[in-house]
Amino acid sequence: MKKMLFLVIIALAVVAFASNMTYQQQTIVPALRELLQNKPFEELLSKIEVTYWGETLSVETRGYYYFLEFLIRKATHFTGYGVIALIFFFFYRKLCWRPSSIFAIISVIILASFDEIRQSYKPGRTGIFDDVLIDTAGAFTFILVVKIFFALKHRWKPSYNSKS
Repeated sequence: MKKMLFLVIIALAVVAFASNMTYQQQTIVPALRELLQNKPFEELLSKIEVTYWGETLSVETRGYYYFLEFLIRKATHFTGYGVIALIFFFFYRKLCWRPSSIFAIISVIILASFDEIRQSYKPGRTGIFDDVLIDTAGAFTFILVVKIFFALKHRWKPSYNSKS
């Protein structure tokens, strides 16, 4: 139980730390320019357009490195909050809270909402509802995958009650 509580606290600390940083502190564009000088996958990425916060974003509208950074940042939101949802899920299961998956997803929605509100007060950052949706989608997806895994594991568990 203490290990799960520790993981919850670490997850909350990581979210607080990351959301407290300015965009200039978080940007990975300089590293992308250095690592991806040849612009790999530029042709493929040029075919992708994403509507986000009322704008259409693409390589054409933002440039290769900024669009790639955007995709990485949103994938990080999705994955990070998916992992946080799993931490909450297993924490609530340890507490024997029956609808632990629902509590985990609700916890992520609340955490993501507070995080976006907090960011809106940080200079150079914006709190965007679209990020809460991405975070929630990550939480839902990760929980769903784990629930499917558990269901399949239970279904194909060898039965030792069969008569021989």
